[in-house]
Amino acid sequence: MMERMAVILEKDLARGQAAFAQWCHAAHESLVSAESMGSLESADNHGTTAAPDLALSVSPALPRNIWAMAVRYSLFLLERRAPGPGVEVRVAPWGAIKILDGPESDPHNLTPPDVIELDPDVWLRLAAGITTWAQEKGAGHITAVGERDDLSDLLPLV
Repeated sequence: MMERMAVILEKDLARGQAAFAQWCHAAHESLVSAESMGSLESADNHGTTAAPDLALSVSPALPRNIWAMAVRYSLFLLERRAPGPGVEVRVAPWGAIKILDGPESDPHNLTPPDVIELDPDVWLRLAAGITTWAQEKGAGHITAVGERDDLSDLLPLV
């Protein structure tokens, strides 16, 4: 059996936790700001602004290293919540983990039968509880192959 690499080094856990907290705070601030601008816009134009649409666009302007550590730390949390070899969760370019019980990787290609791919902003919105799996899936932001392609029971992480 092949030794798996850790998604985050033990020495980086505190930095990762701080980065994830910083990302969550910035994302929530961004959402509150966008919602208040939307309500002003709605009042001016007599239109409506849907909060779910705003939530799907949350992507705070933070340094790349904060994003990387936030992704790695949140993947670490998911891996601890649902250990196993059955589903691979990929958040390129910063991390990939295997979670949940089930069939292991094919020894020839090392890819499990179930693979979920997410962009970093999508993953962090889900991990932070800003959006739901159904919202992101409905918007076409989640690429998932396999029978276990829904992580909604495991999210959010905070």
